[in-house]
Amino acid sequence: MPEAFFDGKCESAAGGGTCGGCWRLPPVAFAAPHGEKGNAMTRTPVLHKLTGQEEWRRAVANPTRQWISAIGLALAVGIAYFLAARLSLSLLTKPDGVAVFWPASGVAAGALIALGPHMKWPVAIGAAAATIVANLLGDRTLAGAVTFAFCNAGEALLAAGLIERQFGSGFALDRLRKVLGLLAAAAFASAISGLVGTLGFKLFHPSTAPSLTIWQHWFASDALGIVTVAPLLIGIAEAVREPPPPNEIFEGAAALAAISLASTIVIFLPRVSFATVAPFALLFPLVLWLAARCQPVFAGAAAFVVALTIVWTTTFGIGYFGDPDLPISDRIVSAQAGILTTSLCTVVLVALFAERRQQEAALSEGAARLEQALAAGAVIAFEWDAQTGLSHRSENAASILGYDPQALQTVAHLLALIHPDDRANFKVHVRGVRPDKPSYAVTFRVIRPDGKEMWLEETATAEFDAAGKCLRIKGLTRDITERKRADEHQRWLVAELDHRVKNVLARVAVVGMYTRQGSKTMDEYIQALNLRIQSMAAAHELLSQGNWQGVRVADIVGCQLAPYATDANTATCGPDIVLNAAATEALGMVLHELVTNAIKYGALSIPEGRVSVDWECRHKGDTKADLLIVWRETGGPPVSAPSHDGYGTSLVCGLIPHELGGTVELTFPPEGVSCKIEMPLKTDIGDVA
Repeated sequence: MPEAFFDGKCESAAGGGTCGGCWRLPPVAFAAPHGEKGNAMTRTPVLHKLTGQEEWRRAVANPTRQWISAIGLALAVGIAYFLAARLSLSLLTKPDGVAVFWPASGVAAGALIALGPHMKWPVAIGAAAATIVANLLGDRTLAGAVTFAFCNAGEALLAAGLIERQFGSGFALDRLRKVLGLLAAAAFASAISGLVGTLGFKLFHPSTAPSLTIWQHWFASDALGIVTVAPLLIGIAEAVREPPPPNEIFEGAAALAAISLASTIVIFLPRVSFATVAPFALLFPLVLWLAARCQPVFAGAAAFVVALTIVWTTTFGIGYFGDPDLPISDRIVSAQAGILTTSLCTVVLVALFAERRQQEAALSEGAARLEQALAAGAVIAFEWDAQTGLSHRSENAASILGYDPQALQTVAHLLALIHPDDRANFKVHVRGVRPDKPSYAVTFRVIRPDGKEMWLEETATAEFDAAGKCLRIKGLTRDITERKRADEHQRWLVAELDHRVKNVLARVAVVGMYTRQGSKTMDEYIQALNLRIQSMAAAHELLSQGNWQGVRVADIVGCQLAPYATDANTATCGPDIVLNAAATEALGMVLHELVTNAIKYGALSIPEGRVSVDWECRHKGDTKADLLIVWRETGGPPVSAPSHDGYGTSLVCGLIPHELGGTVELTFPPEGVSCKIEMPLKTDIGDVA
């Protein structure tokens, strides 16, 4: 079951406003209880894999879990805040009684910044309650404790609110401007809470110190607490979202142990001249190590360890910061300066290294996207150093060219791959660059490892120094093999079209001449010529629709019979066979003559007549086959063989044998014309179903 979360806004408040925050379930699907129709007000959450009463009980029980979670968070914050507050209250300045270091402020503000504004009320309540208890266990009055609780809770809410407003949720110390934002928010919130806190000291706690001194101590202690502890809690939240790997955890733990040891050594150093630089010499390399190698939580923990060590030794008079020979005010200033220096140095280093890692990731991601784009476009990016003679090419060069990248490191290596016929031209273009003409474009072929040719097009620009000497050449190399093949295919198509147009024109001329010889009148001639040209055009249209790859026999027969065929007078039958362009044109013309004769004199001239066209494929070995087409007319007027062969008869009997090497048997039995056409058909041309 999904965990509940605190929303921070409630649209059910009176007047359409928002309440201070309420606990809600994550967005889920809704359904009404059994037996009811759901609406906007009565729907209840649907819990996956739960049904019936169990589903209803779990849905109703969620508010209880929400309250338990809120109380648990408030207790956790309160306990942490109380422990930090009691530690701070044990180190007070005289005579004002203000703690010189208040890490509890960092606990509350850090928790709010890390968890988000929807957790503000549990955190604020826990901080306020802990403040009251810690103050009452000391020498503070109830009124003073309540005033200080209000200040501490308000300070955390103000600091977190400023961060949320400026940087949004999910705050992380991954930018230097975010570090500056955290410092500004800590200073502003501490200054505002210090004003109210100073008033509380004057009203409810006996203090003879000036108000400005009280405010300064409050401001310094709270601001230091936020700057020191908040980064640790923010880092913990980030580590929860993205847990570090085990090796990083081990490395961070080792560095923290080393920092703890170094902090102890620094504390007990004697007060000699070199002691002023010893803390930086011992601690800075370790902090730098953590910031550069590990997640921010480890660096935040390091700063907290150093601050805790300083506060502890100052409080109990141990070591460097607990020297009884120094006035308490000097020791406090030294402790605050040490804490501030360590914390600022740590968070700045964390932000700088995080920003660098993000920039490196962005560069790597950009380079990966560029490589993907180059690979998708079959483009190789290259750079040739004219001083060293070495060249660098994008990673996709190996996959495009088929060679190991080591084989393309120099121009000499590339020249060895270029086709011998293109090598000289390539050298001319590369050596021809000069300051007034720095660019070139050249097309050449390379020989792949498998022996195949690949066409490449290279465009590049040279860079020159002040003396006009070439420094480097940068450019792109494109794989244009497919484009070259397309251009070659287009040239072939143009040549084929030119050839076919010439054949068509020659055939039209022959058709026109022989049609004139067989026509008695000009009208008859024009009509016959028009029909024959339309027949040829129909065949070309079929070829064009099939991209000149071939036409099915059924389509050719259907196209020629279509103007005159009905379900009663025609019948066609045969397998699915595809003919090439030459066979399509020839068969179309022959069928047109047979159809024309049947309309004028044969079976299609009367309603009772019938024409059938059957075809089949006769295989002759593995690679050869014959196509047999049988034309039969029945039910028409009695026919007899013509006294002389006209153009139509000559075309039917002669075109197939002349152009395709087939045979035609045309007979005229009394019941109707019969024509058997047999033409060679290779299986790689015709597709037989």
